[in-house]
Amino acid sequence: MNSNEYISILNSELTIIKGIGEKKQSLFNKMGIYSIWDLIYKFPRSYEDRRTFHTIDSAPASASCCINAVIRGNVIEKRLKKTMSLYILRVEDSTGVMNIKWFSSPFNKHKIKRGMKYSFYGIVEEAGSLKEMVLKDMEPCGEQNLIGRILPMYSLTQGLSQKDFRKALSFALDKIEVIYETLPNSIVEKNSLMPLWDAVRQLHNPTDPDILSKARYRLAFEELFILILAMKRMRIISNITTQVIARDTKCAAEFAGALPFVLTDDQKKVINDICTDFKSGKPMNRLIQGDVGSGKTVVAAAAAYIMSKNGYQSAFMAPTEILATQHYHAFLNFFKNTGVTIGLLTGSSKNKDEIISNISNGVYDIIIGTHALIEDRIKFKKLGLCITDEQHRFGVKQRARLSENNAYPHVLVMSATPIPRTLSLVLYGDLDVSVISSAPAGRQKVDTFCINETLRSRLNGFIEKQVKLGQQCFVVCPLVEESEKIEAISGTQMFEKLKKTFPQFNVAFLHGQMSAEEKDKIMKDFRDKAYQILVSTTVIEVGIDIPNATLMVIENAERFGLSQLHQLRGRVGRGNNKSYCVLVSDTRSDESKERMKIMCHSSDGFEIAQKDLEMRGCGEFFGTRQHGVPELKVANLFTDLPIVEHAQQVCDDILKLDPNLSSENFTNLRNRIDTLFRTFGSIEIFN
Repeated sequence: MNSNEYISILNSELTIIKGIGEKKQSLFNKMGIYSIWDLIYKFPRSYEDRRTFHTIDSAPASASCCINAVIRGNVIEKRLKKTMSLYILRVEDSTGVMNIKWFSSPFNKHKIKRGMKYSFYGIVEEAGSLKEMVLKDMEPCGEQNLIGRILPMYSLTQGLSQKDFRKALSFALDKIEVIYETLPNSIVEKNSLMPLWDAVRQLHNPTDPDILSKARYRLAFEELFILILAMKRMRIISNITTQVIARDTKCAAEFAGALPFVLTDDQKKVINDICTDFKSGKPMNRLIQGDVGSGKTVVAAAAAYIMSKNGYQSAFMAPTEILATQHYHAFLNFFKNTGVTIGLLTGSSKNKDEIISNISNGVYDIIIGTHALIEDRIKFKKLGLCITDEQHRFGVKQRARLSENNAYPHVLVMSATPIPRTLSLVLYGDLDVSVISSAPAGRQKVDTFCINETLRSRLNGFIEKQVKLGQQCFVVCPLVEESEKIEAISGTQMFEKLKKTFPQFNVAFLHGQMSAEEKDKIMKDFRDKAYQILVSTTVIEVGIDIPNATLMVIENAERFGLSQLHQLRGRVGRGNNKSYCVLVSDTRSDESKERMKIMCHSSDGFEIAQKDLEMRGCGEFFGTRQHGVPELKVANLFTDLPIVEHAQQVCDDILKLDPNLSSENFTNLRNRIDTLFRTFGSIEIFN
């Protein structure tokens, strides 16, 4: 197969596979699988080792295993509900008799005949003197398609079966024949890595746990190696000079002295780091990492103040209009009586033309807004600093577009997600990282409790008590509307319920499907105390500041991850009054109970983030797509730290010898990195 045929097949739609039409292809598309390449790189979520066979007599109770047995009766069907039946089949071997049972048969009972010998796989249970097996799979002895091997299990969407997926994958693997190496042979051989094609096939069709482990190491290494190498390359290409130099940074002390509170030592250190960057002659590219309520915004304000006193403008981009407006009002307070001018530009700004003109004429020292700030028609007179959150990072191209004459403004990124340092070096390898770990003086500790539905009346009494004290309450629900598939109270249901429970109070409902104007109005009215109770979805998760809110109630708390629960809890405890968070959950899951326990006993964001990584893995926790980097399909940044360190060392060795990867040996590697990072965020790694 020549390279053109190879690329053509990899990029082909799934309809080239027999049995996949447009309808079935749309199901694969729901999973993010659009091509043969996507299908091959959709790896199993887990494996079932189905190689251990037992006799009926020796089959261990409460464990999964395989048995070979002869069918000694017909399938008995017991109707339990209109749409559910229990099926029972008696089998035997030389050591005894067992009942095989399953619900709502996925098996064709008409093909099961007395006297035939089958392999069965399932969980064995004791049922008095007779053993039973809750069936997972069965097939005629000797076929060994599903039993007698290590079987991969895939995360699928409704409408696709494991059989459908495995059949499509088998076709794709046979069609491709081989996958060309991305890594140079020198790296593969020097680091004793399994060949790529062997590793891919092993992950889908493992023959042995040790070989599977080596295959996974190879693919995890390649993922991490590409990610780390790209991040290090981004740092190299951003290592340019800038005309934005703040010669006077002593004004930082002037700003701090005018604040109505004292900065923490961590905040002062980060401001010193920023001052050093401003004077260096190189564009700053710094991440401020801090827990909820640690005071990142005031540090960003100090940086903007220094820029304004040195004759430069600052742009502060927030992810939503609500947050942009909130930051605007916070900055107005920070810069009272300083002479610093501040503008606000969002999608719903009424006098946009005037605001845009003021930006280009230098009327504003600081302009706060949403992504509207990076539209082509926005021209800054003298931009010196871009401030963003972790969801809106400026790459080299965005910097150049924001900056006239290649002055290259400084960039400050803020993140409220505490991440262990080793991991932040991977996710934020192109940034210098500053950490604010201590909370500002006066920041309230939020007492957290977990209750179930039996204590609902007591919770309602507590809500009433808080509101009668003149305080306000958030009630967060995981859904906007009721769902047939998900057992959880919706925001709409809770809104109606609370209006009836508390007719004496004003209750509002906020969710992400509302227009920006509707959301802004509700938040403004809530901030102005027009409502006592705000029912919301997770649209209020990040940044919203209501000092008078002292109670956060989170319904169906088991449906949220630890870090998300911690972010939601951070919406209260911002004023002078004692604050509380109540997690409402009737979960029976041990894992969910453990999450609730951690939340009740810890308020340390770094500790909670660590636990979240342990329990959920990195994919969900980091949401790497929002950072403009490819999703990790195999590697786990928490459990694979030894592979991270190995990959970092190999990257460093290569970049010392060939920082531009200009050697012909690196052609495939360069192309792979370019393709990935163009797809995820339009970042140019090589220039």
